[in-house]
Amino acid sequence: MHGFLQDIGEIVRNPYVALIFITALVFDFINGFHDAANSIATVVGTRVLRPFQAVCWAAWWNFAAAWIGGLYVANAVAKWVHIEYVTIDVIFAGLLGAIIWNLITWFIGLPSSSSHALLGGFGGAAIVHAGKTEGVLYTAKVVATVEFIVVAPLIGLVLGLVFVAMVMWVFRKMSMMKVDRWFRVAQLGSAAAYSLGHGMNDAQKTMGIIAALLYATIWSKNQAAFVAGKVQFPFWIVLVCHAAIGLGTMCGGWRIVKTMGMRITKLRPYDGACAELAAAVSLFTSTVLGIPVSTTHTITGAIVGVGAMHRLSAVRWGVARQVVWAWVLTIPCAALVAAIVQWLLQTLHHY
Repeated sequence: MHGFLQDIGEIVRNPYVALIFITALVFDFINGFHDAANSIATVVGTRVLRPFQAVCWAAWWNFAAAWIGGLYVANAVAKWVHIEYVTIDVIFAGLLGAIIWNLITWFIGLPSSSSHALLGGFGGAAIVHAGKTEGVLYTAKVVATVEFIVVAPLIGLVLGLVFVAMVMWVFRKMSMMKVDRWFRVAQLGSAAAYSLGHGMNDAQKTMGIIAALLYATIWSKNQAAFVAGKVQFPFWIVLVCHAAIGLGTMCGGWRIVKTMGMRITKLRPYDGACAELAAAVSLFTSTVLGIPVSTTHTITGAIVGVGAMHRLSAVRWGVARQVVWAWVLTIPCAALVAAIVQWLLQTLHHY
């Protein structure tokens, strides 16, 4: 719909739009950096791959997801806030709120949700801009996303339990050494599937924000189409967003890898494969439904399910409880940070 060179030229001619566009890609990079643990924690925790090998493997599948998965999640994020309350300040404040919260949780080693940080930040900034809470957000999308804060990890947990139970029954007469040897290979496939699902769901969230930015500025003549139907995305935006999240994954988030892959429960190769496959199925399903879920929540639920299948005491519930608190706090905390940034921007405009 829009030529790549024409769009880039329009962005460059507007320095504020260019700044926010770059900030969105920085968020996408940090998303990959922050969520690298989700993609590689199990494969590193089971010592199937070394950390650098694991991040390269995950980053490639993050990028490969650009060619599959549709744009359902991107459309949901782009229309998270009613168009009349979407301004470039709101988008900028929302991104900064999400980035700051992501960096805080990364620093203390908590695997919080980049997805919910972005949505919370976007919503919090829009509410301050509108000066009210009613009618600012698309209620159905908000409800579905909040529901999946609980549903996504539960799906991962149940599937993790089921898959590991099946593996234990099918291979019950085989020596553990042989089972581990086979699943060291199988885990490469499950890690790829999870990273593909991660790229499909998470990169689309940045696409949605960029689309909202461009429809609010250089594509403003097409706002009627934005409101009436699905958001249209030039493929160059898809590629750029997947490249940014892949590069972020390459850099990795080692603090969170330790929490996810080693501190929640001890993993064997078949445990890791089952957890990754369970999380991948959950991510593929939510992406097709157009629900921006947390990849962090999903893989954590799957890891807990796999550990609990062996015995409940195998799960370090104190660590899991800290992770759950991070989930609960992410949307309101990111919204609060973004609201403060939005208030500061509005105050600066008065001077």
